[in-house]
Amino acid sequence: MTQQASVTTQEIAPEQLCIGLYVHLDLPWSAHPFTFSSFKIKDLGQIATLQSLGLERIRYSASKSDCAPLALPPRTAEPAAPPAMALADDPALKLKRERLERMAAHHAKVAQCERELLSSGRAVKSITQNLFAKPKEAYAEASGLISGLAASMLVDADVAIQLMADKVGGEDVYHHSLNVAILSMVLARELKAPPAAMQVLGLGALLHDIGKADLPERVVRKSTPLTAAEAVVYQMHCEKGVAIAQAMGVGPEVRAIIEQHHECSDGSGYPKRLSGTQLGLLVRVVALVNAYDNLVNPLDPRRALTPHEAMSVIYGQRRAQFDNLVLTTFVRSVGIYPPGTVVNLSNGTLGMVLSVNSSRPLKPTVLVYDPAIPKDGAIVVNLEEEPEVSVATTVKPADLPADVFDYLSPRRRTTYFFNTEGGT
Repeated sequence: MTQQASVTTQEIAPEQLCIGLYVHLDLPWSAHPFTFSSFKIKDLGQIATLQSLGLERIRYSASKSDCAPLALPPRTAEPAAPPAMALADDPALKLKRERLERMAAHHAKVAQCERELLSSGRAVKSITQNLFAKPKEAYAEASGLISGLAASMLVDADVAIQLMADKVGGEDVYHHSLNVAILSMVLARELKAPPAAMQVLGLGALLHDIGKADLPERVVRKSTPLTAAEAVVYQMHCEKGVAIAQAMGVGPEVRAIIEQHHECSDGSGYPKRLSGTQLGLLVRVVALVNAYDNLVNPLDPRRALTPHEAMSVIYGQRRAQFDNLVLTTFVRSVGIYPPGTVVNLSNGTLGMVLSVNSSRPLKPTVLVYDPAIPKDGAIVVNLEEEPEVSVATTVKPADLPADVFDYLSPRRRTTYFFNTEGGT
């Protein structure tokens, strides 16, 4: 299933509810205690809660139900009043209100992350523009940016990976560098890298493509396959990057990352076809993350893979090119369903993965599509807290109906950013 088709529903009285019916609640999300407004009844407690909502009629979907509703009993008197317990006292509804508060905090963090991402993107652009005119200043600015990111990662117990909107208008080059830096640091954190190594890694990842600034634009920005001659020119960005880094005053460990980020563990990379232990651990981290982000964010957006597809390609088809420890740790830290993956949940709901759960990779946090809830207040569900719901399939954003695409806003380009004020 790649999209939510319209579902035919019928109305029944609350007395006809039974386990196995798939019901739809025509109430504001905050007015009932359930996580989803449409769901299959699984126990008598849910029936009691549904009957206490005061609804005269409840919609259900026969095609999604396991059984037919109960027959309506003959009425000999006025129906009994709903249970005396007010909904305001329902523990489940209190939990939902707490969840609403967490969702509001989450949306505030997203806004903060977007501001920080924009600021960091401007910093990367400034660094790139100053590579030749002010190399020392560019290096100082890069060091400051990475120090701020590294410090936040080292003090936070659980840094959430946030999906942000990339900026259009040629900014993708700068955000690719930022993506690679951030995801490399996330991966290094899982590998228990010490603070000094985190700083070296972040700088190397941020500056890994600086050699492209000394290449013809027609080669760097070409979205179609390079000719053999163009490929030779393109591969020179590694050695040109080292020369620029030397002028900036960059140390040898960072220069190694810049020079070797296209090398592969199986010796199939460039410029020197190094392999295995000839590559340092930090180089192996950046090589993997760079390859992943290039699949998700190619110059030609039409060739872009979803995060889940990119992970599948790397793990299933290109595994030999990357260090096994680094690759398995990357899968664990970024997730089987990386942020930005559009998913179809087992209850038929569509959503988009916002952040991963490294201890339970099959249970990410998902932004849920619900047309009854305004987009700016969209439900955020941690699947670890919903044992009955799981990811059923992944969905290509292009296959989404227009209204769902607009609601979830899966980005044309994917950028990961973590909130420096703490995890979610």
